Amino acid sequence: MDKLDKRILRELQSNGRLTNAELAERVGLSATPCARRVKQLEDDGVIERHAILLNASKLGLKLHALVQISMDRHTPDRFEHFEAEVRKLPEVTECLLITGQSADYQLKVVVPDMEVYHEFLLNRITRIEGVADVHSSFIMRKVIDTTELPLNHIPDAPR
Repeated sequence: MDKLDKRILRELQSNGRLTNAELAERVGLSATPCARRVKQLEDDGVIERHAILLNASKLGLKLHALVQISMDRHTPDRFEHFEAEVRKLPEVTECLLITGQSADYQLKVVVPDMEVYHEFLLNRITRIEGVADVHSSFIMRKVIDTTELPLNHIPDAPR
């Protein structure tokens, strides 16, 4: 990956709707080589997918919770079952298997309000077999909220 690839990634992370012509102009390439580089970054798996970010608040999703889950047993089948069940829940926008805490998983949950969260917790999360303990924290304000990854650690390589 060279400087141009990193510039392409920075621009696309900032605005994924750029046309190839706009992207090429911003990074100092002509359209065809720029498109080739983007295609190569996709083929290499560096660019996983293209997505649109929605404003949760404008969609009425105003409550964001971090939910720590402790499992009753630490067995592969118990974890596989939990993960399969959590994947079915659209309210869960992130599920992380974690260490360094008393919990096994941390979920990011987005719902309209506390009433919906209460129902979600009691009727969905705590009913998953193996869930032993749940601890919820609520996000009051997002100080940093980005999907952009840092690229400054990647050394420039000649292409």
